[in-house]
Amino acid sequence: MTAREKLEQKQIWLYVAVLVLAAGLGLLAPTRMTILDNHILISIVIAGLMFGMFTQIPFTSIKESLGNRRFILAILTANYIAVPIVVWFLSRFLPDQSPVLLGVYLVLLAPCIDYVIVFTHLGRGNEKAMLLSTPILFVTQMLLLPLYLWVFMGKKTSEVVKPGPFIEAFLIIIVLPLLLAIIMQLFSKKTRSGGQLLIDVSAWLPVPLMALTLFMVVSTQISKLSIYWDLIIKVIPIYIAFMFIMPIITRFIVKWFRLDIRSGRAVIFSAGTRNSLVVLPLALALPEKWSTLVAAIIVTQTIVELAGELIYVRVVPNLVLRDNVDWNENDTE
Repeated sequence: MTAREKLEQKQIWLYVAVLVLAAGLGLLAPTRMTILDNHILISIVIAGLMFGMFTQIPFTSIKESLGNRRFILAILTANYIAVPIVVWFLSRFLPDQSPVLLGVYLVLLAPCIDYVIVFTHLGRGNEKAMLLSTPILFVTQMLLLPLYLWVFMGKKTSEVVKPGPFIEAFLIIIVLPLLLAIIMQLFSKKTRSGGQLLIDVSAWLPVPLMALTLFMVVSTQISKLSIYWDLIIKVIPIYIAFMFIMPIITRFIVKWFRLDIRSGRAVIFSAGTRNSLVVLPLALALPEKWSTLVAAIIVTQTIVELAGELIYVRVVPNLVLRDNVDWNENDTE
């Protein structure tokens, strides 16, 4: 196992340590942390993180990923039919305040495309199928997220989301790194040695930059949470309920599509793991009076999720979808 692979295997503990350190510094020395409270600086770090993540997503292998049709249909069904229904139901228990609903919708409606691969591996799932599905999940969530926001919030969305800063953040922090990553992947195919070296170097970026992003956001925002603590405390049970409900529902989807056990576990991990750091830039692009609250709601989900994933990697293979499960037709195309 290479040093990078060891780092990726231990990344969850790195994030936990960073979150504890960031929370401590943010609460004990909030004035010193204000030096990091700069949206431009945070956006640059997140753009670098997005680039590192995108270089590892096999966009040039979309045709190959479409070959496993049952798996792709199952993962799309779980993420874009089951998840929105569950999220809509859970949101009925939230305060009817646009920023709160927007934060929850942003983070829960977007499936994870990065560390879910690591958790899938740790949970004895099919991480290769998960990896190949990431370009499809990324494209579909970018297309469907605005639609779901409009369906769930209607006119309330326009009260909070101003298209100008939102589009600017999307183009600079997501589209630009995406295009650069695709160009690099195409270049690596033409010039095997030099191009592959760039891909290998960029593969080191996601873990440290994700840790840095978490540190910057938590250390600068946590001292402000006391203003919104009454709202933050109400979204935590929603996040816990989501992580509890999704594996149960997704198991029926896996059975319906007759996936093999490892692929089924991958779908379960995908349905329960969300894309907090990709939607975070969109939260930071909101009007200032809402951005802190929405960003806090998104980061809160990340904290809950990291704890939940430690349970997932044990419960999913040992309880939710065990090796001795028989679908009668236990194969994939």
